[in-house]
Amino acid sequence: MSIPAAAQILVAAVTMALLLRIAWVDFTTQRIANRDALAIAALGAGGLAATALQTADWWSLALAAIVSATFFLVLFPFWLAKKVGAGDVKLMAAAPLVSGPEGLMAFSILLLVFAAITAFLVKNPLLLPAPASRHYLDKLDRKGVVPFGVPIAASLIGVVLLRFWV
Repeated sequence: MSIPAAAQILVAAVTMALLLRIAWVDFTTQRIANRDALAIAALGAGGLAATALQTADWWSLALAAIVSATFFLVLFPFWLAKKVGAGDVKLMAAAPLVSGPEGLMAFSILLLVFAAITAFLVKNPLLLPAPASRHYLDKLDRKGVVPFGVPIAASLIGVVLLRFWV
């Protein structure tokens, strides 16, 4: 195994571990920390920059940054209207940096699937394992909020895994 391949695997493992942490914290507290969203963005941008250095093609990094800024600008008014959380907006803005332009379609499809599953489970919380359903019914149902960071993180984990599988 070459050094760049080992570095890619290490970055992917750290990214997935951080995404799992984000999903768990968002599910339990409805918060996504700025440091976590920034770390995900930095890991994604670093991976794209490393690839750009190897291939001398910076277009992927530039396109991912443009899509990232577009996501932020489009979702920011929804945060202002209190329809989505600030952490969700920042995590969505970081998503193109993690997935890269070539993974955006897979990310979109996975996000649609995981968001539908999340919506189904929010409507039917008793289908969750007992501790999770109790937590949801006790705390989150009263607030009327949905932990949208969970499907975002799950989709990004899927994209990272697909990158190594395909």
